[in-house]
Amino acid sequence: MRASEYRFVTVWKIEAPLEQVWNAIHDPAAWPQWWTCVERVIEVESGADDGVGALHRYTWKGRLPYRVRFDMRVTRVEPLVLLEGVASGDVDGFGCWRFSSSDGVTIVRYEWRVRTGRGWMNLLAPIARPLFEWNHDYVMQQGGEALAKRLDARLVGIVHREGMQTR
Repeated sequence: MRASEYRFVTVWKIEAPLEQVWNAIHDPAAWPQWWTCVERVIEVESGADDGVGALHRYTWKGRLPYRVRFDMRVTRVEPLVLLEGVASGDVDGFGCWRFSSSDGVTIVRYEWRVRTGRGWMNLLAPIARPLFEWNHDYVMQQGGEALAKRLDARLVGIVHREGMQTR
C-alpha cells in the first residue's frame, strides 16, 4: 500500500432498531443536521428510487485545519443490509456501509478505502499518516456518538480498525 492509500474500518454498535439506523445513514442530505463533521452535502443527481446512481457532494471537517471535499456516487443498495459508493475528488476510492442487528443492537460497519488526491496530502502522507488516521477516527467517533444521540439511543461500542479487508 502506498503512503497516500488508506483503509479504514469502523464499527458502531447502537441500541436502536436497524430500520432507524438505516434511515439515518441512507439520508446523507440530513447528515449535517446531526453529524457536525459533515459541513455540507449537496445532492448533484438523485438516482433511482432506491438511491442507486445518486451523486452527492460532501464537505467534511475533522479536528485538523483542513477540509475534505469529494463526490460520492451510490453504486449498490440492499435495503437494511448494505450501501456502497465510489468517491472522487480530494479522496478517490470506495465506501461501504454494512448493517446487521443482534439482541436489540444494530451493528454498522463502515469500510473506507481511499487514496488522497490533493498534492499536499500526498506529499505529507509519509510523515502525516498517523495524524490523518487520527483525524478520520475522530470524525467516525463523533459520527457514532451523534447518531446515537439523534436516535435517542445508547452507543454500546465503537471500534476503529485500519487495514481490514472486506470479505
